[in-house]
Amino acid sequence: MIDVTVAAAGDAASDGDATRDGTASPIRTITLDRPDARNALTVDGLEALETAVDDAEEPVIYLRGAGPAFCAGADLEAVGDLDGDPDRAAAFARLGQRVARTIADSPSIVVAGIDGPARGGGLELALACDVRVGTPDSSYGEPGVSFGLFGAWGGTVRLPRIVGEGAALELGLTGRTIDADEALRVGLLSRIEDEPRTVAEEIAGNADDALRVLKRRLRDDNERATQERREAEAFGRLVNAHAEDVESVLE
Repeated sequence: MIDVTVAAAGDAASDGDATRDGTASPIRTITLDRPDARNALTVDGLEALETAVDDAEEPVIYLRGAGPAFCAGADLEAVGDLDGDPDRAAAFARLGQRVARTIADSPSIVVAGIDGPARGGGLELALACDVRVGTPDSSYGEPGVSFGLFGAWGGTVRLPRIVGEGAALELGLTGRTIDADEALRVGLLSRIEDEPRTVAEEIAGNADDALRVLKRRLRDDNERATQERREAEAFGRLVNAHAEDVESVLE
């Protein structure tokens, strides 16, 4: 794949796909792999990322960047190649939105392991993930306003939902960069860890079907009564499927 590498669970060549006790971890590791360009994404890179997520059969996906950055966002040369054509620019934005939706809608739990900068579209892809874990050296920003643009891969929808409207407006309108501590404080990060993958492993240790159902329910954007009905039905199915597990906890 161009710009993106994939290590499926159990691959001998995968980087860190074993748990600490040496057993295979049910995690697909997807690496944004253009370290010389801070993992900025071209059209080909976005399409490769979409395919890597869409093809996943593992219950957990761990999304990371190669080298000293998570992702600098859209490749500015690719943006320059749009030649100012509004239709082509809108199509590029829709591609980024589609990839972010693929991440958000994946039946797998997608954990972003963020080390170094997550900027613009890179931040927007992280926002689409279910869990965001940053290292102490990670940083975050939507700098597009400084050169007349803004993040258009779904960030204007997801950022205020995650950090609140006030924080989203301030971050977007100033274009400033925040560090990991501030990102945790405003709710952009779930945790700060030296090794973000440990959170993916923690999640992967749980029942696959429960993970899928819980993600669907927490991601459900229907009105409340519909959400509550679906929640009750899903709980009933899981209780039926895991009756013996529940009994073992009670013993």
